[in-house]
Amino acid sequence: MGRTIPSYRIASEMERWKWRSFRKALDKQDRKKFDEMFSYSRLYNAAGSMACRPVLIHVILMSIIFEHYKQLRKIVNERICSSIK
Repeated sequence: MGRTIPSYRIASEMERWKWRSFRKALDKQDRKKFDEMFSYSRLYNAAGSMACRPVLIHVILMSIIFEHYKQLRKIVNERICSSIK
């Protein structure tokens, strides 16, 4: 029988575990930021499971980039609206 492929959610947690040595090398403040950044990928678990990419970290990074993009657009729009008033 073949091996069972883990769900995207489980596989992304496994990927997070692979980065533990990198995380441990960060200072405490940066660890907290790293955890926060990595948690953004959970917001897009449904989209990630549909992406079917062979390199899981690509999907995780795209999720993080997408969330950061949305936050940046919100900040820019808020500044534009406040400068008009």
